[in-house]
Amino acid sequence: MESATPREPFTQPEEGALELIQQLEQDRAWLLEQIDRGRWSDFRLDLAALERELGQLLRRAAEQRPAER
Repeated sequence: MESATPREPFTQPEEGALELIQQLEQDRAWLLEQIDRGRWSDFRLDLAALERELGQLLRRAAEQRPAER
C-alpha cells in the first residue's frame, strides 16, 4: 500500500502553528455547517459543544501566537 506524500517540514514554527490554526478553523466551519444542515442529528448537542470548545481553543491559540513582525 502506498502512503501519501509527506508534507514538507515548516521552515518556521510560527508558520506551522498559523497553518494548523487556519486548517482547524476551516474544519470547525465545515462541522458547524454540517450541524446546521441537520447531519448527525442524534449527536447534534455533543457536536455543537465540541464545536464551541474547538472555537475557544483556537481563539486562545491565536492569542498566544507571537505578534506578526
